[in-house]
Amino acid sequence: MDIKLQQLTYFSLVAEKGGFRAASETANRSQAALSTSVKELEKTLGQVLFDTSHKAKLTPYGEVCLPMINQFLALYQSLNKDLKKAAKGQLGRLKIASVPSVATKLLPKVLAVFCHHHPEVQVSLIDDNALGIEKRLLAGDVDLALGNCLHTQDHKIEFSYLFTDPIGLVCQKNHLLATHKKALDWHDIFPFSFIKNGTCRLLANTPAAALAEQAKYDVENITSLFSMLELGLGVTTLPKLAFPLDNKNLVWIPLKKPFIEREIGIFRSIERHLSPQADAFLRLCQTQFETCNTQL
Repeated sequence: MDIKLQQLTYFSLVAEKGGFRAASETANRSQAALSTSVKELEKTLGQVLFDTSHKAKLTPYGEVCLPMINQFLALYQSLNKDLKKAAKGQLGRLKIASVPSVATKLLPKVLAVFCHHHPEVQVSLIDDNALGIEKRLLAGDVDLALGNCLHTQDHKIEFSYLFTDPIGLVCQKNHLLATHKKALDWHDIFPFSFIKNGTCRLLANTPAAALAEQAKYDVENITSLFSMLELGLGVTTLPKLAFPLDNKNLVWIPLKKPFIEREIGIFRSIERHLSPQADAFLRLCQTQFETCNTQL
């Protein structure tokens, strides 16, 4: 016969309470049920656990068994608790990749809420460009990724829309375009030196694509891009979310003709099951980003 968990539990409870009556009241079971369970355990072990003259007094063998059984029960209770916490997304690790603009401006607030409700989950956040986060997701390096749906062409990736981010012109505050216009047509920009950047892929298949095609400079690094803009080497287009609001030298102006916006969402691999904590984070993002369109 195999030793049963209930038998160990009742044995430990009788020893703790000092008798079958007190133990039965705690367990909400009859004394006979507890007595039968302990006798079955004794039969399996081949030794008596309680002194026959005083059923609440441990035999020498029972004294040897009690600490070992209590240790096992404590481990079992801890395992039971941890398994349930893990099933609720309260344990484990969460790995996220995001484009820098979302990682810098929006994710910190979402992560603060997530970490408050999931304090024991370890969170790793990697910022990368749109193509980079897709590669990390496909490689299994991250659980989820946040970025622009323009780059999601792989059928192995599922995209969940969160919000849109409009495209505008970025230039010096004292630039001619900044002083005379509140909203721009791409024709207004064409006469000026244009700096192409990674987000200019968003201009493709629109009349504004001509801006990138005639660009004098091509800069991928965002830090270098802003340095060149501040030096007045040209102008560029950027999603509003990618523009730093604390920059005192540059300005973001809406591009109305054509009106272009990027769709930001959260990606997951359809070939892998989400962990409970990743699923909880995905659902939190869908809730937290509902108001983004009105705030941008």
